[in-house]
Amino acid sequence: MLEVKNLTISFKMYDRLLNQIIKDTIHHMSIEVKAGEIHAVVGSSGSGKSLLAHAVMDILPENAIKGGEIFYEGKLLDKKLIKKLRGKEISLIPQSIAYLDPLSKLSTQIFGKGYDKKKAEELLEKFNLSKEDKEKYPFQLSGGMARRALIMSSVVDDAKLIIADEPTPGLNPKLAAEILNVFRDFADEGKGVLLITHDVDLVCEVADRISIFYGGTILETLKVEDFLKGDDSIKHPYTRALWAALPQNKFEAIDMKKLALECEECGLPLPASN
Repeated sequence: MLEVKNLTISFKMYDRLLNQIIKDTIHHMSIEVKAGEIHAVVGSSGSGKSLLAHAVMDILPENAIKGGEIFYEGKLLDKKLIKKLRGKEISLIPQSIAYLDPLSKLSTQIFGKGYDKKKAEELLEKFNLSKEDKEKYPFQLSGGMARRALIMSSVVDDAKLIIADEPTPGLNPKLAAEILNVFRDFADEGKGVLLITHDVDLVCEVADRISIFYGGTILETLKVEDFLKGDDSIKHPYTRALWAALPQNKFEAIDMKKLALECEECGLPLPASN
C-alpha cells in the first residue's frame, strides 16, 4: 500500500554568523506498509521519526529538502496525487489533541454541516463516545475522549492508509491500550496503519511488524513475534540492546561504546545519532 524508498530529508539553516548550512536529518530510509497490517516505527522521542509522516503527507517545512521516492498503491506519490488523497484516502493522526478546534463542537469540526447522522452515530459508538459528547467542546472532554475524537476526525472519510504519529502520549496504560486497539481494528478491516511511536512495549501488543529507527534511518525491520523472542531472532546489535533494556527482559542499560564496537565487528555500523 505504501512504499518509501531511500527517503532523505535535510534542512537549510543558518549558523550564528548567518552562513547557510545544510543539516541532514533522515538518511536513506526505506519502509513499506501493507494492507491489513500495523507497521510500527519505534525510536526515541525527538529523534526525527515524525518527519517520515510529514514527508508522506507532503507537509514538511519550506526549508526542507526531500529526496527519494514514495509510492502509494504502486503510484508515485507526487505533489498532485498527495493533494488529491490527503485527508481522504491517506489520513494523518497528529500527536497533540491541540489540533482539535477549541472553539467548535465535535459535531461541527468532525462531521461538518449536514452530516449523515446514522454514520455519525456508528462512529461515535465505535469510538465509545455518546451523542451528548459530540455536542461538547474539546475542553469538556477527558484526555482519553479527546484523543479518540482526534482519531475519529482523521478517519471520518474512511481512509485506507492511516499514519498515526505518537497517538498515545500522556495516556495511562489502560487508555493507551484502548487507543491502540482502535488501530488494530482498522488493520483488521483491511486498512494499512503506519504507527510512529517511542513506546516499544505497548505497540508490540498490536503491531505486525516493527522497524527500529535510530540516527535518522531504519536499522532493522522484523516481525513483532521475532522481536519478542529476542537474541538470535534479532539481527542488529542495537535492536538486541533495545530488547535487553526492556524491564521484562534483562533490564540492561545500553552501553553505546560497547554497542558501537559490536556493530563494527558484525558489519552493521551504527549511524551517528541526531
